[in-house]
Amino acid sequence: MSELFASQPIEVLLVEDDPGDVLMTQEALADYKIANRVTVVTNGEDAIAYMRKEGRYADVTTPDLVLLDLNLPRRDGREVLRDIKGDPDLRRVPVVVLTTSEAEEDVLASYNLHANAYVRKPVDFEQFVAAVRAIDDFFITVVRLPSR
Repeated sequence: MSELFASQPIEVLLVEDDPGDVLMTQEALADYKIANRVTVVTNGEDAIAYMRKEGRYADVTTPDLVLLDLNLPRRDGREVLRDIKGDPDLRRVPVVVLTTSEAEEDVLASYNLHANAYVRKPVDFEQFVAAVRAIDDFFITVVRLPSR
């Protein structure tokens, strides 16, 4: 376990266009063990600009973890994942695909694009919260993340 992240919150970039899913994810992460800092962008173009620190995102901190929906406006999650994992400066940032899609082609495409995990969003609120907290738990207490 990383000493740095065992005692500090991590920076999470949530790329999600559904306001309900944003709220549920934020609630799941709020005050759970360590309160992570969650930034939300609602489309694929903003996600890439954020990751590359372009325009209004020039001064942001590179996230320690990206939670990425696949079905996004302006650029879909597959394109975002391809761009993140294809960039030598960004590829080490873990990306967890968090989506409603159960399609096997989406699972395969995500892993072929080097997603670190693929998690289907449960429809039930309590199961959704449990899934997000499991992701948080894994990346806070089990995995050693690279230093910023």
